[in-house]
Amino acid sequence: MDLFQLNHRTNPKPDKQLLHRYELVRHLFNAGPSSVSALCHTMDMSTPSVLKLISSLTEEGWIEKKGYGMSMGGRKPDLYGLRDRKILIVCIDIELFHTKIAVMDNNYNYVVAPEVITLPISKSSRSDFFSVLAIHVQDILKRQNISSDQLIGCSVGMPGLVDPEKGKSYSYFLSDTENTSLTATFEKMLSLPVVIQNDVNGSSMAEFTHGMAKGKQNVLILLMDWGVGLGIIMDGKLRKGACGFSGELGHIPFVENGALCYCGKHGCLETIASGNALSEMAKEGILSGKNSMLNKLSNEELQRIEPAVIIEAANKGDQYAIQLLSNIGTYMGKGIAMLIQLFNPELIILSGKIAEAKQYITLPMQQAINTYCMTQIRERTAIVSSELGENSRLLGYATTGIDHFLGRCIQKAGKSR
Repeated sequence: MDLFQLNHRTNPKPDKQLLHRYELVRHLFNAGPSSVSALCHTMDMSTPSVLKLISSLTEEGWIEKKGYGMSMGGRKPDLYGLRDRKILIVCIDIELFHTKIAVMDNNYNYVVAPEVITLPISKSSRSDFFSVLAIHVQDILKRQNISSDQLIGCSVGMPGLVDPEKGKSYSYFLSDTENTSLTATFEKMLSLPVVIQNDVNGSSMAEFTHGMAKGKQNVLILLMDWGVGLGIIMDGKLRKGACGFSGELGHIPFVENGALCYCGKHGCLETIASGNALSEMAKEGILSGKNSMLNKLSNEELQRIEPAVIIEAANKGDQYAIQLLSNIGTYMGKGIAMLIQLFNPELIILSGKIAEAKQYITLPMQQAINTYCMTQIRERTAIVSSELGENSRLLGYATTGIDHFLGRCIQKAGKSR
C-alpha cells in the first residue's frame, strides 16, 4: 500500500514533499495529536512549511483537528491528528494452541474485532499451518470487504526465538525443509508486506505505548503465558538485544536435574512456572487422585487444561488449584528477585494468562521476593498486573507494524530523491 497512491495518480508530488508527508504521518501516529510548534520542532521545518503540509493533508482527508493543547497563557494551540481508518493493518497473534486475527487502524480502532481459530503451532507443519491460516485471513478480509490495497501490511507475533531482521523462528517449524523465511511465506500467502516479532516484544510495546509503562524509564514486562518471557525497557527504550532474543527468562536453568524443556535443556524456569507447567502439574495431580473440582474435566479437557480453568477453580475456593497457583507464584518470585537485582527497575508489569490469577500468585510471589531480594532494591520496585486485557499484544503488533512500514515508506522516498 502506497499511502498516497491515489493522490499521485491525479496529482503527482515532488519526492521531497512526499517524504515530508510520510514523516508527518509517522509522527502523528507515534506521538498522537500534536501542535504546529511541536511538529516544527520534530520535523525541523518552518511554521509556514508545516502549515502548508497540514492544510494539504487536511484537504485530502488524512488529518483533522483534535482539540486544543496546553498553554502557559494566551490562546491554546490547535492539535492535529490522523483521522480514523486512514491506515489499516492485519495483526496476527500466534499462540501455542490458538491464533488471533484482527484488523486495526492507525488510531487503534478495531476494523475487524479479534477472531480466534484453533491452530496448534507445535503440532503443525509449516505448509499445514499456513494453508489453514491463509483461508481464515482471506475469509475475514472478504467478509469485511477489505482489499489488499487498503492495507499497509501485516504484523505477526509468535512465541519462541524470533529474529525479526531475518524473519526466522528458531523455535517452531524447525523440521520443515523449506528454506524461505517465515516473513517471505507470510508475504506470499497474503500478498502484503509482513513484519514478524516475538510475542513478548508485542506485550512490551503495548505496555510502553498504551499501558502502565508509558512515560516510564526502567520497566520489566513479565509475560506469563504458556511460556515465560521478559520485555526490557531501560533508559526509556525497549531493549531487544543483538538479534531480538533478549528476555528469554523462561530458559534460564532453575532446577538442578529438572524436567526436560522443549529447548533441549533440563530444569528451565518454564518447566515449573509457566502455563504449560501449570497444566501438566494439574493433570498429574488429578490422575493421581487429588481432591479437586478439576476432577469433573473430561479426558479430552484434561490433556491440556487451560490456565483459566484452574484460576476459575481457585476463585471458587478449590484448595488444590490455589496450591498450584501458589507454587507458580513462589517460583516466579524467586526469578523476579534475580531480575530486580540485575536491572533495578522502577516497575514490573505482570501480563499473560497466569497473571489473571492475581492474588493467588502475587502474594506468594511477593513473599519469595522478600526472601531472595535485597531490601534496599526491592522496596523501590512496584509490581502490578497489566490493565490492557487479553488482546494487548495486538496493540503492540499494530504499533510496531505501522511504524515499521511507515519507516519503509520514508526510506524509499528518501532514496529516490
